[in-house]
Amino acid sequence: MNEAQDLFSLLRQSTDVDPLAIDAIKQTIAEGEDRELCRINAPAFAGKHGLDEERTIGAFLHAARVGIFDISWNVLCPGCGGVLDTNATLKTLQKDEYTCALCAEGYSPTLDEMVEVTFTVSPRVRRIAAHNPHELPLVEYFRQIYWGSGVDLPEEDFAKKIEAFSLEDIELAPGEKAFLLIQLPSEFIIVFEPVTHSAQFIDAKGEPTKERRSLSLVFDRDHVQSQTLEMQPGPMRISLENRTDTRVLPTVFIAGQALHDLLGKRRPFLTAKRLLTNQTFRDLYRTDTLDIDQRLKITSLTFLFTDLRGSTALYERVGDLSAFDLVREHFQVLHEIVAAEAGAVVKTIGDAVMATFATPDRAIAAALRMRDAMRALNDKSGREDLLLKIGVHAGPCIAVSMNERQDYFGQTVNIASRVQNLATAQAIFATRAVVDDNLTADLLHRKALTPVPHEVSLRGIEREIAVYTIP
Repeated sequence: MNEAQDLFSLLRQSTDVDPLAIDAIKQTIAEGEDRELCRINAPAFAGKHGLDEERTIGAFLHAARVGIFDISWNVLCPGCGGVLDTNATLKTLQKDEYTCALCAEGYSPTLDEMVEVTFTVSPRVRRIAAHNPHELPLVEYFRQIYWGSGVDLPEEDFAKKIEAFSLEDIELAPGEKAFLLIQLPSEFIIVFEPVTHSAQFIDAKGEPTKERRSLSLVFDRDHVQSQTLEMQPGPMRISLENRTDTRVLPTVFIAGQALHDLLGKRRPFLTAKRLLTNQTFRDLYRTDTLDIDQRLKITSLTFLFTDLRGSTALYERVGDLSAFDLVREHFQVLHEIVAAEAGAVVKTIGDAVMATFATPDRAIAAALRMRDAMRALNDKSGREDLLLKIGVHAGPCIAVSMNERQDYFGQTVNIASRVQNLATAQAIFATRAVVDDNLTADLLHRKALTPVPHEVSLRGIEREIAVYTIP
């Protein structure tokens, strides 16, 4: 406990960490159930405790950095929400495709909705049952280890919810053999094993029979059963053998409404995409994000580019020292605005900034604030020294590691840069992908701003694209 106190004292030394979030984290560690400290969903934690989401995520990141939590990057099945793979860092996420045995589907991982980031209390701070997952009861293994934090599992009566669609289950030690006797109903049945992620489907239909059928299943790391067997309802003997070096938990599920109802309740979770566009994360984990050879897909990310118009003339007009102070102040203001709108500055190039946002509306909100801030700085100096050009575009991209920094590559990035080159200091330029976003449209409507469309040709882009001027 003394070490935990020392770590929290160290955490409180960070002036940009929300003290309310620290208090909530400390109280949960001291008083919460074990399951509340395993794979914590940071947005859900913020909602439960009435905290600001972004500041709460920042608090968890700082807490992980000092050793209070371990971060986990979990690959999720988009269908059932199950954890298909777990990684201590994003660098170890190397597979091109993951298969969910429960859903019998294969998926190419993206950082948008298929990779969650969770926080588990360090054993240095408090030991919890999930630190030894193979000792968890079956129900808690499903709750804490198999299903991701985006599945909104009930706090109370979870065991009863599982019982509603479970016919039978058993725990098998390494090398152990056993059998289950069940009465096969006229339902679609799944014999699912969550440790090895294997499944056997049985479509029980037709006339019931009194003749007992037999089925043999072997659990190992190399084979996952996914073919569907057709059988008549009636008695069945399932022989089971565990050929792994850990225990396995075969469970017989009825794939009916009760199962679908449980898995259909979802909640927002901290995606890898959102974390990569978080300024606190980029500052704390600057070189620890991606491996040099990784190319991770993002379905949609919003890019904002800025540049100072006429900066060379500015240095000539006001002198190097005054111009440098102005440009530095402009950078500081842009960084603060990007962070306040839940974005992250990827890099600066000369007098230009490249920033990313999880959603287009936050990028447009940042752009509007940037424009107002530059006007305020110019009003303060009494001159039109800072003329900021802003371009915004959203679309798919690839997250890469370049020059010891997490960066992005793809046509979306190129278009965003070209759109910024079109912009004037009086207007923000954005593409249709940005202004057609519902949240962006609501934002512009509230501010009584009407985007003006025009077709433009961009260097290196074959087709004309629609670009909108936001006056």
